[in-house]
Amino acid sequence: MADKFFWADAIADRIIKEKGEKDEYVCASGITPSGQVHIGNFREVITTDMVVRALRDKGKRVRFIYSWDDFDRFRKVPKGVDSSYEKYLEMPISEIPSPFDSKMSYAEFNEKKFENSLGKVFIEPEFIYQNEMNKKCAYADLVKVALEKKEEIKEILDEYREEPLDDSWWPIMIYCSKCGKDLTTIKSVEGYKISYSCECGFSEDFDIRKKGIVSIRWRVDWPLRWRYEAVDFEPGGIDHSVHGGSFTTSKEISKKVFSFEPPIYQFYEWIGIKGGQAFASSTGNALSLEEVGEVYEPSVLRYLFVGTKPKSAFEISFDNDVISIYEKFDKLEEMYFSGKCNPREKRMYEMSVVDVPKRKPERAGFRGLITLVQIGKLEGLNSFDSLRAEKVGNWLEKHAGEDMKFCVASKVEGKFSAKEKKGLVLLRDVLKSGDFSEKELFDKFYEICEKSGLSNTEFFDVCYRALIGKSKGPRLASLIKVVGEERVSKILENL
Repeated sequence: MADKFFWADAIADRIIKEKGEKDEYVCASGITPSGQVHIGNFREVITTDMVVRALRDKGKRVRFIYSWDDFDRFRKVPKGVDSSYEKYLEMPISEIPSPFDSKMSYAEFNEKKFENSLGKVFIEPEFIYQNEMNKKCAYADLVKVALEKKEEIKEILDEYREEPLDDSWWPIMIYCSKCGKDLTTIKSVEGYKISYSCECGFSEDFDIRKKGIVSIRWRVDWPLRWRYEAVDFEPGGIDHSVHGGSFTTSKEISKKVFSFEPPIYQFYEWIGIKGGQAFASSTGNALSLEEVGEVYEPSVLRYLFVGTKPKSAFEISFDNDVISIYEKFDKLEEMYFSGKCNPREKRMYEMSVVDVPKRKPERAGFRGLITLVQIGKLEGLNSFDSLRAEKVGNWLEKHAGEDMKFCVASKVEGKFSAKEKKGLVLLRDVLKSGDFSEKELFDKFYEICEKSGLSNTEFFDVCYRALIGKSKGPRLASLIKVVGEERVSKILENL
């Protein structure tokens, strides 16, 4: 049951109250696939996803749409793409080839990667491709309205500009039928008929209902599509949300030009990578959802976003914080199934896991798997543990510090003092004497320290050096239990 203590439920209540009872509500999201769609962009779609789920939990029917603005012009050659792609500038990104897969367009390559990643985190919207919508002239009637009310639109936009738009400005751009670029000048507009000329020397007259070469300018396109799709909710980044930004002008155009009450809106703050720079596809700093998913299993990845309100910024960690994030998620899961969650925590878990099982899943802790993965002891893992072990392996390989990596020795090597050797021999004898629990074994360490004359710090140091060749490592008792008392005893045989 939805609860008012969770932000997505509060937004759902507001939608129902302000938009009234409807047979179907429409929640929207979208982006221009001008480069790799990065994890920062993911915040928008998961914000929408949670509001969609909140509405559905209230028994409402919801249409969840995701628009690919792939009829936008190719403005800049991104970092990592050959400079020869400058020849495609000013063309629609849906009409140029991908530099990474010649069988796909530039837009399609970026779209499909993100779509596939979304499915893995339980997000399945209805995708709308704006190049298809524009080519089939779907918006012709609304484009005609925008053309007829050009001066009203200019007046709204000019209010927030330092310099007013000149008389040659139109709310649309035209892609030339000959060269495919938007280097065109509109000469006249009469109803649905437009006459234009292009810098390439070509000119023509056409009907916007019959020829799909019209690209609508962003601050007009957004409210136009709100009207066309009857959108009830859509979030936007903080860049769109400042005074005079895209949302300010779009909501005025929506009301005054298209006679449509704008959707309920929620701005979201930027996210970043701990210790990293801001995301930007054009600079190549565009960590993808797929890459984040290499370390965070789907429910935990969702948990990162679910637990933070959209208006709060946060950073995604890849250092040792990953361990504590998994532990916090596991604790939340334990509380959920033991009935100890407060209403907000309950909703956080449900939004993170999505398809909540009837019984608590048996999951191995991330910290414990760090040892298991590195000693190769992975037999007998259930499906949950196998997935998590995969994430642990990726983390160790790509992100973990050297303090977390180790390799268990086959025999003791290096120099040890007589006192240190005595401590190791005592440990070997203890391991041979019986089968101890992890806590019992930990208690034995103090007895060994007293008998050998080693301090606690010295004892742990010598054990780590003997077993993994480092002065620090995983919890010693846990390490020994995972490696196995018999194997550790054999390692210590050559003292």
